[in-house]
Amino acid sequence: MKDSLIIIRSRFPSFSLWLDGRVPKTISILIILSLIVITVSISYGEYYISPVNVIKTLLGFDTPSDFQFIINTLRLPRTLTAWLVGIGLAIAGCIMQTITRNPLADPSIIGINAGAGLAAVLFIVVFPSLPIALLPFSAFMGGILVALAIYAIAWKGDNSIIRLILVGIGFNFIVSAITNIITTFGEINSVSQALVWLTGSVYGKTMTQVLILLPWIVIFSVVTWIMSKELNSLHLGENLGKGLGLPLQKTQLTLLISGVALSSASVAIAGAVGFVGLIAPHMARFLVGNTHQGLIPVTGLIGGLLVVSADLFGRLLFTPLELPCGIITAIIGAPYFIFLLSKSR
Repeated sequence: MKDSLIIIRSRFPSFSLWLDGRVPKTISILIILSLIVITVSISYGEYYISPVNVIKTLLGFDTPSDFQFIINTLRLPRTLTAWLVGIGLAIAGCIMQTITRNPLADPSIIGINAGAGLAAVLFIVVFPSLPIALLPFSAFMGGILVALAIYAIAWKGDNSIIRLILVGIGFNFIVSAITNIITTFGEINSVSQALVWLTGSVYGKTMTQVLILLPWIVIFSVVTWIMSKELNSLHLGENLGKGLGLPLQKTQLTLLISGVALSSASVAIAGAVGFVGLIAPHMARFLVGNTHQGLIPVTGLIGGLLVVSADLFGRLLFTPLELPCGIITAIIGAPYFIFLLSKSR
């Protein structure tokens, strides 16, 4: 370790890892905070269960059967879903901000989440009999089509950051309008389900949905982390990336697919939980700097912590009513977006 930099090298296999010296400590603190908030979130509900009994139940100790049902069947899947969704949205936001070199880029702002949401609403309203395991694939196709359309229209010979944001916001409005039309004319029961989903909620999630979401988050988070060096090069600018021999378009497309997959799968399961991908990367950069080998895991942990906390506060603020976690993240994220917009002129 030198000048607050941790360097890990291996000759066989050929491997090198550069980390900001703050990364191990930050990750440890975030993991501890996440475990605490997850435990408290599982504890709280109409029927309160102490954190000690929650831990005992999760570790397999002998506890009353009603504790096991409430924790393992009702509350644990909901909390795990919130945590995974936060990780996916946060890392997707980190990818978008880096490949566009724009601090305002976030899948929920530039229309990608809206495209995923439109495809998911079509799935729920028009094809309600299809297996739920296909929902992330449907959302991914919607998200990638919107992302490619934005890319094609906004990037004309050069990477115009303002044009990208404006085109993305325009697509967000268009796709959201189409979504509203579908929910207006759809069958009432399917539309009711879609409207609850659109608010961004992890209410009623099951372990089946956790297992559907898990491989998407794990696979594309690992792919993103493996491409950390490419993200570092892109962060320094396209010209420098080309000078280093980086296949620019191929790299951007691969990272774009990873970002869309992470955000679309998250949106497919939890709905429109906005602004996580905007806030989490900024917090992570403040804590550990811009080196993506450490930035990506820290961003993911912050995102997971944000959504679990938002779900918990949504249940605490107006008990016995529950606010969807998407409303809580919007309350925090919208003013922050306006602040960033004014700061970057």
